[in-house]
Amino acid sequence: MNASNRRRQAGSGTRLAFAVAVGLVLAAAQVFADDSVVNSKHDLSSFGPGPVRALNESQVCIFCHTPHNASPAAPLWNRVNPTTYYRIYQSSTTDARIGQPTGSSKMCLSCHDGSIALGMVLSRPDPIPLTHPYIPSGPGNLTNDLSDDHPIGFRYDRQLSNRDPQLRDPSLVDSRIKLGPRGELECIACHDPHNNRLGNFLRLPTRDGALCNACHEMDGWRTSAHALSGKPVPRTLSLEEPLPYLTMAENACATCHVSHGATQRERLLRARSYDLCIECHNGITASDVLSVMGQLSGHKPNRLRDEHDPAEDPRTMRMHVDCVDCHNPHAVRNAPLRDVALTASGPGALLPSEMAFVPGVTLSGVPIDRARHYHEVCFRCHADNPALIRGRIVRQRDEGGNIRRQFLPTAASAHPVTFALRNPAEVPSLTPAARARPTMGCQDCHNNPDARALGGGGPNGPHGSRFPFLLARRYETADFTLESPQAYALCYECHARNSILGDQSFSLHRVHIVNGRTPCSACHSPHGVSGSRTQHDHLINFDVSIVHGRREFIDTGLFSGRCTLMCHGVNHVNFEYSR
Repeated sequence: MNASNRRRQAGSGTRLAFAVAVGLVLAAAQVFADDSVVNSKHDLSSFGPGPVRALNESQVCIFCHTPHNASPAAPLWNRVNPTTYYRIYQSSTTDARIGQPTGSSKMCLSCHDGSIALGMVLSRPDPIPLTHPYIPSGPGNLTNDLSDDHPIGFRYDRQLSNRDPQLRDPSLVDSRIKLGPRGELECIACHDPHNNRLGNFLRLPTRDGALCNACHEMDGWRTSAHALSGKPVPRTLSLEEPLPYLTMAENACATCHVSHGATQRERLLRARSYDLCIECHNGITASDVLSVMGQLSGHKPNRLRDEHDPAEDPRTMRMHVDCVDCHNPHAVRNAPLRDVALTASGPGALLPSEMAFVPGVTLSGVPIDRARHYHEVCFRCHADNPALIRGRIVRQRDEGGNIRRQFLPTAASAHPVTFALRNPAEVPSLTPAARARPTMGCQDCHNNPDARALGGGGPNGPHGSRFPFLLARRYETADFTLESPQAYALCYECHARNSILGDQSFSLHRVHIVNGRTPCSACHSPHGVSGSRTQHDHLINFDVSIVHGRREFIDTGLFSGRCTLMCHGVNHVNFEYSR
């Protein structure tokens, strides 16, 4: 046998061995198809399973790799990476320094941005013909707009996790999440292009939020009502991207967020935050907040949409209200039958479990990331940058709606919201139940009248009320109101009607309220009043639409004082009273 025949025979043997090896690989791929590119969506050969495949090319790897004349950008890379300038993800709350995609992400985008033909490879002079020359429109075509996709192209290192405490330290991230050599987070952090066993080429399952929670550690999530909810998720939330599981607990993050193609780009939400909340909280899946919001008064987030920003400064933000102003969806917990805010003691009512981990403003006017007291959440909108309240009573000493100033410890008098009742002996009208509580909360007066905390069956909280000013009970403020237990039900909840009409604290209460039909609000401010205690004790702060003239009250001792004012055509000049 000459040398030429020996080389020919050796070459035949090599080809045979290679064919056998390929056959074994393909046979194995039939058994473990999801664990390899073969028979996955990335198999663009003519034998591939999807609608996008080659017309007559049997090779599988050629669409990404070649053993010769490969791109220097990556080992054996067989494509030209795009030079596209991408619109990248932006958010007011991200601490990452997000740049243009680099490295392996550019390789993915060479197909998935739709700008380069799928069959255009370096190892062939002409593109390989396919059923679809370019990636079809749909979830796989990210285009050059990546602002609605999970951010890539940034370093996920310890400095980032230190800036954002709700990101895990990279050393604690699941080893199946693949970061670059310098901690870069690119497409392959979550996706393994050669393994589709979990679907969408994901490295971790999505059930119970496992993939998201590998990097994100949201405060309060694991014990939250949403993370533990076994209730089904409304299928209407699947319109943009199908939900893989039935319950909220199983879908976890995917209930409200999507990784690609988010309708609401910032924070990758499926829809506006209000719409997401109401999709469940409409009485079908969860408590019926929707019907409460449609009442006479209340917080109405459906009117001012897209105004909320988690990074907003309450001292300068535009007037708005959204569910997430008062609730943290990652940390919200189920409430007990009677709300914590109505039973807590100390310097102001503590936050109820539904409002865990929400920001606030302290009594001194400082914004904080985690409010501890109920009033601190209210101060975000009703303090130094007060929301406009329709029908607000203008008073003799008016703070323009800044309730924080009315509750300062230096206030002349105030309901005991931020500090305990100062002189209980001066308020003989207090019921035993009210007297037993040193403080009260905003929700004592501002609540759904049919709330569970008040003995009804509706949701707790100031979502809406059939009474003005989001009040839990009826409280008439119009002059010439006919006195009745119903007209001043709010006041009589804590102040015994028999005591008030029996003139135990003010000798002319009955004359004013019953005979003169003067409302409580004509003389008393419902929150508090700053200024001199001598002139504004007992919450005295006259309604300027009812009380005219000089408007002066002087406290001259226990249950005594004098007034100078004009009311109902009667002129009082240093009019003295005592019990």
